[in-house]
Amino acid sequence: MSVLFNSKFQITAGIVTFFLVVLAHQNLYAQSEIPQVITQPQITPTESINLFSQQNQATSIFYSVIDEWQKYKYSVNGKQILKSVQLPTAKVNFNQADLLTVLTNTRKYFQDNTDKDPNISRNGLLLSQGVTVQDVLKTLDFMITVLQEDISNNRPTRLQDPNFINANFRVIKWSAYNLNYPQQKQLRITKYAVFKHPGSRSKTSQYNIPIYSLKDNLGNDNFYTKYTKQDVLSGIYEPGGKEFGRVESLAYLTRQGLEEALMQGTILINFTDGSQGLFNVDSNNGISYVIGVKPTLQKRYWYFRKVDEIKGYGYKIDAKISIKPGVTFAGDILNIGLGRVIVMEYNQGGRKRLQMGVMADTGGAFLPNLHQLDFLAGIFEDQKDFRQHIQQLPEYGTPYILVKK
Repeated sequence: MSVLFNSKFQITAGIVTFFLVVLAHQNLYAQSEIPQVITQPQITPTESINLFSQQNQATSIFYSVIDEWQKYKYSVNGKQILKSVQLPTAKVNFNQADLLTVLTNTRKYFQDNTDKDPNISRNGLLLSQGVTVQDVLKTLDFMITVLQEDISNNRPTRLQDPNFINANFRVIKWSAYNLNYPQQKQLRITKYAVFKHPGSRSKTSQYNIPIYSLKDNLGNDNFYTKYTKQDVLSGIYEPGGKEFGRVESLAYLTRQGLEEALMQGTILINFTDGSQGLFNVDSNNGISYVIGVKPTLQKRYWYFRKVDEIKGYGYKIDAKISIKPGVTFAGDILNIGLGRVIVMEYNQGGRKRLQMGVMADTGGAFLPNLHQLDFLAGIFEDQKDFRQHIQQLPEYGTPYILVKK
């Protein structure tokens, strides 16, 4: 009887322990990296009976995905999303000088801001493949060195050779994970751009929609977080408005110009006085972007700053990474990570193509988002010019993340 009793007790204890582990995992929430990746046996409830006598079972790496407010959203099995493979044998396309610029600027951001921006120290989902931030930095350093050597010797860079990449890098295939469309396997590749728009430095009947800048001396005064985009457009910062004088007006646009500036993050304004200005998003009002809601109905509002180059990711405007079209991806910085080097595989005209770029930008639509990347396509006169250009670019593709061996 005692043997039978002990056997039943062990079985019951095993089942109870299993469900406690699952329950704890489902309720996992933390901001630090330590509890975000947990090793747990891949079992079914019936297998839990034999769990404690099987020490060498394969494991799954469960990662807790967070949103931009550092809140837990859901968990994923990293080994089902990321897998080590070989890069396909096709020439890798990119502009060498532009890629070197973005790699260098991204590496410098790590160097200058690791102590100020804790988000870039997150290992993220790649830790399920044993990849840490230090591996990412080693990858950036190696690529910068290779490009510098090849450019200085006036030769095509070795980074365009798939054989060189396979010999020197781990190639990690990224399969899409979309909660709302689980059948999706390839990543959706959207495109963003800088558009040229006419505008005025003062309000006119034609250009009557403002973009504003927050003043430098705000300190801890977060008054702007109380107001939605609709509040701002109602005139609260204009003469006679209840918050007049609290912000600085940078320019006045059409409504279309404003929406494109908010969506793309950067706008090049051709002013009526003949001058030009490049403006980039700086701080928002703390309201999340809601996927599926029309842009005009979004409550998130961004305040801008004048910049001298197209800017990507950064914890504040003065620290943002200067980026280049054709070699920059915007994506989920918190869960995938800043500075991850991406090679995107897609078909064009029946031929396989590979495009390399750096994840050096982000946006509200990517926090969290494990099924999409946004490709910086260029600077365009208008939407027609933009659409004509992106017809040659893919809607979906297979991304590979490169990590120095």
